[in-house]
Amino acid sequence: MTRSIIIVALVLVAVLVGGLAWEGLRGSLFGGLKTEEVTTHRSVLEEIEALGKVELVKYKFKDVVEHKVKYNWFPDSKVMLIVSGEAVGCIDLAQIKPQHLLDTQDTLFLTMPAPELCYYKINHQDSKIYDTKNTYFNDAQLIDKAFKAAEKEIARLAYQANITEMTIQNADKILKPLLAQIAGKVVVLNYPPNAVKDQLKDRVRF
Repeated sequence: MTRSIIIVALVLVAVLVGGLAWEGLRGSLFGGLKTEEVTTHRSVLEEIEALGKVELVKYKFKDVVEHKVKYNWFPDSKVMLIVSGEAVGCIDLAQIKPQHLLDTQDTLFLTMPAPELCYYKINHQDSKIYDTKNTYFNDAQLIDKAFKAAEKEIARLAYQANITEMTIQNADKILKPLLAQIAGKVVVLNYPPNAVKDQLKDRVRF
């Protein structure tokens, strides 16, 4: 009996040593053969678009996102993220036409385009996955859905925090003095009657 145990132990040791030797040999052979890693790009410039959007305000957000998937017979899946994101309000000056200008002797009246939410995004480098539970090998999909939900929330919060109104205020602070200096006269910026109100309609989509 003791002899059989010794033989089995020796066999296990031999297998273990052999495995370690193979790992070392494989690393030596294939690691020695690899000289560099090459990534090839075949990029094509598809379109050039002229932009006239002036960014006038940026909101930064932090959000703790919990995304759940509920099951009838299994524990719920859950992903928790700590998300950093931003939203930018802007005005597209490319929309201004000659008919939007009224030039009098001492004052320039300019009808501005409606302010807009220029873009909103998640800063992935400043965000992190805090916790995952019962993901059933479905981590990537759940995390992706959680990030998409967080991105929509950034847009909703930006509108809720009056980003379009703040864009108008900053246009008065930043653009009006600049235009006045160029024109050499008083500048009055006007906006369409429902400029902000129409933007607020987008809130219901989030």
